[in-house]
Amino acid sequence: MIKAVASDPKLDEIGKRMGRVPNMLRVMANSSAVLDGYLGLSKALKGGALPAATAERVALAVGGANGCEYCVAAHTYAGRTAAGLSAEEVEAAVSGTSSDPREAAAVEFARALTVGRGEADPAAALAAGWSEEQVLEIIAWVGLQTLTNYVNKVAKTENDWPVA
Repeated sequence: MIKAVASDPKLDEIGKRMGRVPNMLRVMANSSAVLDGYLGLSKALKGGALPAATAERVALAVGGANGCEYCVAAHTYAGRTAAGLSAEEVEAAVSGTSSDPREAAAVEFARALTVGRGEADPAAALAAGWSEEQVLEIIAWVGLQTLTNYVNKVAKTENDWPVA
């Protein structure tokens, strides 16, 4: 098990921005490279072409496929509060789908990419209207979420989010 770091200047900065420091980031702070990489890619993707609600659905699908309770709880919270997803849409995303056909194509691609270890056909996502740029961002979100899922599972990160 990897323990959470109690104090770090980067964590102090995060705490000021977020109002608190999630336990996952305290675990990642054991390696500046990992924390910086996570924060950098996360920031870049949040400024990308994929809508925030879709990114949350992707995160939920990856967390569900990887069995990461911490990430499912965190993205259930973010999906409901920041992205406006209903409880039904959160549940569907964790299962790898959506009631919206376009969103379902994105989430199903993300889940297939996760369970297929990178082997997945983007044809349905492209046919549903997602651009090549957005498909690449789905791939990047899957990579980022896989990192967080693995960190939290290995570290057995204590959940500090409302339980999903």
